[in-house]
Amino acid sequence: MQEADAVFPETADIETSSDDYAGRFAGAAGQWLLEVQERITMRFLRGHPGARVLDVGGGHGQLAIPMCKAGYDVTVLSSDESCKKRIREIVDSGQCRFLVGNVIALPFPDNSFDVVIAFRMVTHCEQWPVLIRELCRVAKSAVIVDYPTSQSLNAVAPALFNAKKKIETNTRTWILFRHRQIMDAFRDSGWHLHARRGQFFLPMVLHRMLKCRGLSAFLEGACRALGLTRLWGSPVIIEMRPPA
Repeated sequence: MQEADAVFPETADIETSSDDYAGRFAGAAGQWLLEVQERITMRFLRGHPGARVLDVGGGHGQLAIPMCKAGYDVTVLSSDESCKKRIREIVDSGQCRFLVGNVIALPFPDNSFDVVIAFRMVTHCEQWPVLIRELCRVAKSAVIVDYPTSQSLNAVAPALFNAKKKIETNTRTWILFRHRQIMDAFRDSGWHLHARRGQFFLPMVLHRMLKCRGLSAFLEGACRALGLTRLWGSPVIIEMRPPA
């Protein structure tokens, strides 16, 4: 299944698997951002104990590493061999399988995995409807993805992109979605929404600017208690289920 020196049409995961990208989550505040993502995702996965999980584009290790620690049977599919760098320890120790392949033409038969996840992918993938269709094709029980929504404070993100780039230096363009766009793409494969959870009410770039884990946690806790995150949180993590 591994193709040496292959050039694929969608390779968004090469950047998100890099050390440069990981630098966006450096420090206590960045680690807190990842912990929020991990906590929500692992909560979704509790409904699938012992699952075989395919992590598409997961070379960043943000979820492959905690999933392996929790005892899941994890395979990471990436667009390039270089994407293995940040998860080399769990791959070399046999805790995780790593394969190179086309993320929009997954090299697996239908229903090969219990759960398929893809983080940092939908928003950077130009052919995102094809990606979603492939995720559904190879999954038996659930697909879990994240995406930023314009139905949040991210609605002003395009206007602030230049300022964001000055702050983060390595940010890149991304797609903002309305929830209906994502739901329609999954419904085309017959899948339906099982759970949806917004991660943050305030933009992530603000938390990176604050560089204060305690303050960020306090602000987001207040927003969550007021119901703001449930209504307008972003990025969103969803768990989709197949037809009954």
